Amino acid sequence: MYVCICEAVTERQVREAARQGLRSVRALKERLGVASQCAKCARCAQQILRECALCAEEAMGTPPTASRVTGQEAVCT
Repeated sequence: MYVCICEAVTERQVREAARQGLRSVRALKERLGVASQCAKCARCAQQILRECALCAEEAMGTPPTASRVTGQEAVCT
């Protein structure tokens, strides 16, 4: 799925950037151009980054956070 239509950035690219350590939309903007044009993708990109952070916490055995307990996940609208 495309996250940023303006810069043709996919969800896979955002997730890979998160695996490489990027943790903010600002960092995604610098690396991939996300939210550098119309910025309508910023919210979706942020949700994906949060989801990736939760997965990383889980892999490291960190206790659940509130969003994991409530079952929220990244849904781009």
